[in-house]
Formats: sequence, structure tokens, C-alpha cells
Amino acid sequence: MLEWASPLWFAALPLALLPWLAWWRPHALRYGSTALVSAWSARRFLTLLPPLCASLALALSIVALARPQKVERETERDSQGFDILLAVDTSGSMSAPDMGTNVRALSRLEAAQLVMRQFVEARPYDRLGLLVFGEEAFVQVPLTTDHEGLVDFIGELDIGLAGRNATAVGDAVAVACKRMKELDAPAKIVILVTDGRSNAGLLSPQTAAEAAAALGVRVYTIGVGGDAMDDAQLRAIAGITGAKFYRAGRVDQLAEVYADIDTLEKSTAKVKEYVHREELYLLVLGPAIALFLLDLLLGHTFARRLP
Repeated sequence: MLEWASPLWFAALPLALLPWLAWWRPHALRYGSTALVSAWSARRFLTLLPPLCASLALALSIVALARPQKVERETERDSQGFDILLAVDTSGSMSAPDMGTNVRALSRLEAAQLVMRQFVEARPYDRLGLLVFGEEAFVQVPLTTDHEGLVDFIGELDIGLAGRNATAVGDAVAVACKRMKELDAPAKIVILVTDGRSNAGLLSPQTAAEAAAALGVRVYTIGVGGDAMDDAQLRAIAGITGAKFYRAGRVDQLAEVYADIDTLEKSTAKVKEYVHREELYLLVLGPAIALFLLDLLLGHTFARRLP
């Protein structure tokens, strides 16, 4: 990208008009010879070239003094960030529009989508993925550093994607653990959002939570919306895995929950930035010098002004 090392020099750009002020002398004849005074020829226009060349030369000189630079930045991570799997309930009850504000109505799923996108954008150095669950559970997006693509997938989530008539919380935790068990990361985290109690799936939430704890996976649980969920169950999952349980009844409360998790789970990734700068001022200084020389040449030959 193009940057300027000394951009304050641009304040001097009005000086480029000085050659025109000097040229505009009412008493001066602007012709190479007096014979051309009455002739309306192309040579008259040569008298415009010296101030034009001088003005452009001054402008380019000021641009050169502002020091244009081609800048390339590289980032290098010294250590790996966290692995975070976002697990979201897409069962039918998540369509209830009770998570909005006075300004806008939001369903539980829409609120989760909004806040998850913000969370992803705030974790640039971690690997994140997306798991959806309802009657079944599966990973929609494997752990990735392509956060832009992940945000797109979050935006496309829809009710019933994993079945709309039941909620398999235990299976969601188990599938997340299966994905993470072979990974080598400073922290393995699941953030699970649901509005219901576990009433489907092969594994109980208790068994799945114990497996997660054995694998070093922390499962943060968030209950959203109404009162149909099993708070005790979600609290137990978080407690067994060394994480926390949260309750959120509005989108702003949900945002605060994710912000709290973001604070608790700060990434250990260390990032170095390398900046490569290539000076470009010679590209404009050369033409400026050429225009100054052309101004001098024209001023003493074809476009010479008589006093």
C-alpha cells in the first residue's frame, strides 16, 4: 500500500501557483518576438509552457518531499493461539423473537449470530470453528484461521439446520471434544449457546462434560431466551470442565457474556509485525527536474518573454 513519510509537505502545494503569478504581468509581452503580436498563431501558446512546466515541477517536488513509500507488512506468530469451537443451537425454539431491543426485534438465533460474528472478529490470532446442533450435532466449519469465511457461514445459519424438534446438548459437547482431542493448542474451548434442555442424542450432558474435562476442553455454556432450558444441567457442564455458565435474556446481555469470555480466555499468541518500505520519491523527483530544465530551455528560446 502507498504511504507518505512526511505528509505535512502537502500544505506547501499552493506554492506551485507562484510561476503563474509571475507570468501574469500585464505590462509584459508574452511572445517570442514582436512580429507575433498581431498573428494569432500556435507559437503564442508556447508562452504558456514555461509557467506550466515550472508549476508542475514545483508540485512534483513537493510530492517528492512528502516521501511516497510502498509499504508491505508481514505478521509472524511466535506461538499458536487458542482453538475455539462455537456451538449454537438451531432447533425450532431458537426462532423465538425475544432477544431484541426496543428498536429491533431479534430471534434467539439472530442474536447469537450477531454476537458470534463480533467475537470472531475480535480473535484474529485464534483458530475458530462452528458446530451446530438440534436433534443431531455436527461441525459446520472446522477450526480455521479464515475468519472472514467463518463469519459468512455464521451469517447463513438457519433454524432446523441440525433438526428442529429436539436438542442434543450432550452430543454437541461430544462432537466438539472429538474434533479437539488430537489438537495441540494452549487452550481448547467450546462456547455453547442453547435455549432448551437436552432431550435427544446418544450421550448425556454429564458424560460428555466428563469426557471434555479429561481432554482439557473447557465448555462455556450460555442459556438464552425463555425458561425452558435446564440451568442446572448447563451449569454442571461448565463446572465439570472448569468454565462458566451464563444466562442472557437480551442481545446486549449476550454481547456482555462473549466479552467476558474474551477477557477470561486471552490468547497467548505472540505476533511480530515486519514492515518493508520502498522509497518512491525518485519516481516524481526525476520528472520534476526534467520539467525545471524544460522551463529554462523554453524561457530562453521559443517562449522567451520580452520586457
